[in-house]
Amino acid sequence: MTEVKFISEKNEPDAFNLYNEGKKIGEMIVEIRDGAMTVFHTEVDEDMEGRGFAKQLLQSMVGYVREHDLMVVPMCAYVGAEFKRHPDLYSDIWKRREQ
Repeated sequence: MTEVKFISEKNEPDAFNLYNEGKKIGEMIVEIRDGAMTVFHTEVDEDMEGRGFAKQLLQSMVGYVREHDLMVVPMCAYVGAEFKRHPDLYSDIWKRREQ
């Protein structure tokens, strides 16, 4: 059984942490500022790749963003690729960087 927890602690980057049977197997590093969530990095343990866990992190982040009326600045290659691949799913929360 997997679960995602949003962690926001002093002196640590904010993150969505992914746990499988109580063991941390992935994370999405983010920062919330000025009504936007910047997503810097998404990572899943190598031996757990290819099982849809990164997508679980993405869905949790998107749910959080919509619930808190934020926009997303996708600096992370994975999140950026998913936003470009599925603009119909994410255009409402995608804050494109100024050129």
